[in-house]
Amino acid sequence: MKHTKLALGTAALLALAQPAFAQDQVLTIAGSGGVVKEITEKVFLPAFEETTGWKTKFIAAESNILLEVRTMLASGKMLYDAMEVSAANYPIGVKDDLLAPIDYDLLDPDGELPEQAKKEFGVVAAAYSTVLVQRTDKNPEGRKMESWADFWDVETFPGPRSLNPQPQYTLEFALLADGVAREDLYDVLGTEEGLDRAFAKLDEIKPHIPVWWSSGAQSVQLLSDGEVFYSSTYNGRVAKLQESGIPAEIVWNGGALHTSYVGIPKNAPNYEAAHDWIRVRTMRPDLELEYVKQLPYPNFAPGLFDAMPEDVAKTMPTYPANADVQFVANDTFWAENLDEIRERFDEWLLE
Repeated sequence: MKHTKLALGTAALLALAQPAFAQDQVLTIAGSGGVVKEITEKVFLPAFEETTGWKTKFIAAESNILLEVRTMLASGKMLYDAMEVSAANYPIGVKDDLLAPIDYDLLDPDGELPEQAKKEFGVVAAAYSTVLVQRTDKNPEGRKMESWADFWDVETFPGPRSLNPQPQYTLEFALLADGVAREDLYDVLGTEEGLDRAFAKLDEIKPHIPVWWSSGAQSVQLLSDGEVFYSSTYNGRVAKLQESGIPAEIVWNGGALHTSYVGIPKNAPNYEAAHDWIRVRTMRPDLELEYVKQLPYPNFAPGLFDAMPEDVAKTMPTYPANADVQFVANDTFWAENLDEIRERFDEWLLE
């Protein structure tokens, strides 16, 4: 299988080596296929070409992006100028020295992007959140959940709950419920004492979880059927639940903001021009508005929500009032610790 992937990567490199335009006039971008590719080619690429005068070549590299970047670096000829970097790939790309640092003096000299949007080797291109959702018709009269501490409060808010059986989507919520501040989550979780604390808190809620959901669709179906009253889920799933007539409400406080990025591979031939692409992809609210109409995964484009109806803006994970009460999921922490913690979590589930 590895040899097959490498052969495919090599074939892609050979195709890239014969651009339709002169190399110094073409920006080559690697990213996802499907609807993401369609939107990129319809919305972002024309805007970049109009703004800069460059031509573009968009390669649907999908899950092979890092493999192809490794191959190019080994060959001494990098053919990608910019690339999508998934949440899972970001820590790998950083650890394995596959990415070039972003020059924020060049990209954002006026400091328009908020800190949540900026990482050393990538700029947030899209975001979604794992959040607490409550069936408001199941709440005690006059009460609503406002935090993960409320989710754990089975006396005030009785009824069945559901959580994801993967530690990276659950342990942070247990620590928040136990009083750990958002900014301290990974410092605490990175210690044996902190990990013990998270599992001790999970012990409290485990008897009240009849079903652990394994997909976003299942999480909202459990809520829709009334099999559970409260659950974690992905924010993008909640609108359809509400549209079906279910009185469901997101609690943004303590949500986990998951982000994917656009970055620049190491030794990119057109490093400065790649920043022009990143600016178009992440800092143009008019373009981002078109993107979120088709995919509800917004970034932090300055002014995005000024151009959006307020009722729609408030449903977005990067809306300032929502983003400010969430924590940004630490992909690097989980890349380094997931295997060990997952083994303990799986054993705990079976107890």
